[in-house]
Formats: sequence, structure tokens, C-alpha cells
Amino acid sequence: GLAAEKTGCSVATIRYYEEIGLLGRIGRTANGRRTYGWPDIGRLRLIRRLRDLDFGLEAIRALVEAMHSPDSTACLEVRDLALGHIAIIRSRRAELDALEASLTDLAASCSDACRNGRSPECTIIQGMSA
Repeated sequence: GLAAEKTGCSVATIRYYEEIGLLGRIGRTANGRRTYGWPDIGRLRLIRRLRDLDFGLEAIRALVEAMHSPDSTACLEVRDLALGHIAIIRSRRAELDALEASLTDLAASCSDACRNGRSPECTIIQGMSA
């Protein structure tokens, strides 16, 4: 519960991250309760931030592994993952812009059709059905 409070992740999410290996081995007390140290809290905060930035779990895994790699190319790997994610975001933005334009046109057609009162046929539904 305290780890969830300190990281903004739910208890179930923290357990899931542990289960899929995003967290290292978590210590346990004598009665079996999980104990999270500051490195675990830091990693959970990082994972939470990356999820907020819409990174997928596999990308997060790669980022976390690269960050903890002694290899000097880790920074370049992280940069390449970030650049790849930017490309995905740009693609989604283009899709959303096209969706917005379509819906704007459909709403305008409705406004035109219903200018003098309700139209017997919904131009928005007709437009979506075409």
C-alpha cells in the first residue's frame, strides 16, 4: 500500500509489474509481506511516468534494461526508443487530425440539412454508413 501511495500505481499494478519482471526481486518480510526499497520506488515512478507518456510495456522493459546496462551505448538505445515513440505519436496525431476533419464535415452537413428544422434522415449516420 505504501509503495502504491508513493508511486501513483495501484497495488494490483505493482504486483503485475513484479509478475512480468519489470521490477527486480522484491524482498519479503517474515510474514510474507512485500518490502519495497527506494530503488524499487524509483523504478515504479519511472514506469508510471513512461506509461503516462504512452510507452508500451515492452518498450518500458527495453528502456529499463538499457538504463541499467553497463554498456556505453545504452544512451543511444534509449534515444532510439524515444525517437521511435515520437514517430508513433506523430502517426496517431495524423490519424486523429483526419478523424477530426471527418467529424467536422459530418457535423457541418447535419447543420446544413437541419437548418430549417429537423431533417427526416440523419446526415451524420448516412455519412458514417457510406
